[in-house]
Parts: sequence; C-alpha cells; structure tokens
Amino acid sequence: MTAAEFPPEVRERFPEVSERPSVDCKAFNCPPERLPAFLQWLRDALDFDLLTDISGVDWNDASPRFSVVYHLYSTRRHGYVRVVTDCPSDDEPAVPSVVPLWPGANWHERETYDMFGIRFTGHPDLRRILMWDGYEYYPLRKDFPLAGFETDLPDAEVAAETGAKVQAAPMAGGPFVAPTRGTMKEREPRAKDESWTEKKPKPRA
Repeated sequence: MTAAEFPPEVRERFPEVSERPSVDCKAFNCPPERLPAFLQWLRDALDFDLLTDISGVDWNDASPRFSVVYHLYSTRRHGYVRVVTDCPSDDEPAVPSVVPLWPGANWHERETYDMFGIRFTGHPDLRRILMWDGYEYYPLRKDFPLAGFETDLPDAEVAAETGAKVQAAPMAGGPFVAPTRGTMKEREPRAKDESWTEKKPKPRA
C-alpha cells in the first residue's frame, strides 16, 4: 500500500498518530496508550492482517531510550506498514501487549522482553524465552558488552559436564575470526573457542 492509498481517515480517527519518515513502506509513530486501538484499526479496516515482526530499539543516550517496532503485512493488498511506539519510562520500559490481537505476538514479545527488558503489560506469560530465568541482564541493550558478563550458570548438569563448580557465560564463542585464504567454506568466520562442538564420551550405565 502506498502513501497515497492511506485514507485521510487515519488522521481523523487517530490525531495522536503521526507519520514517520521511511524509505521503504508507510510508517507511523503511535503513543503506547493508543497502540492497541491503532493496530486493530489497521488490521480490521485496512486489511493489515499479518503481524510479521516485533522488535525493540535501544537509542542509548536519547530519551525516550526504548522503542518497540511493529511490522504488519496485508495479505490482500500485498504491502507493509511500520508502527513505532516509544516506551514512556527509561528505567522500566513498557508498552501494551498485542497478544489479544495476534496470538502469535506471544513469542515476539517474550523475545523483546528477554533481549531489551521491555515489558508488555497484559501479556499472558511474560518470561524469558532465550536466557534462563534469573538472568539479570538484557543482551541487546547498548550498555551490554560484546563479550558478555561473567555469570554463574544455574544448571548443575552443565557445570558437572565441564568439570567445574562454576562456569562463566558465555561458555564459548567470540571473538570470531575468518581465515584470509582457502575456499569460501574454509574462510567462513568461526569462533576461537569451539569447545562446545567437541563430542564427549557418553557416561557408562
């Protein structure tokens, strides 16, 4: 859907919503208190029936610091629309959940919460989806170091397999290096520490 195809009704129904500069698809800024109503109107009135993505943004030194970005797709019109909403609080960022509109938003919102610490009020089961429960950091925030923080793994089985009582996370990984010679496959970037790929003998029964 092009900009010209958006009805002027959007300004009449949602005067709080403003157009957002975009080079690819129509985009809007929407305050969080109007977000569920605006997204539902886009879905029901303009046929943006498919929620394709929810992601967070950490603007670091800006205020508001955090935003949530929604991408909707119309399976009838074959076009996208982007909606961005800012979190009112930098210390406890939160926006309304859209799970009641799209049940598939469940895992999108959980991942955004897990990586950015942005809460979704009204979510039926807001808990971490990638990191373990009790992990106190949010890996995609700008103040999270690339090498991660040293953190005790809570899983006793993992600690037992490594032969250590305390294992730091990440267990393996970067920095990633790429050889300058060889085939494309041989020059594929690899982690310096690939101990996690080593096959370990199975314990005897």
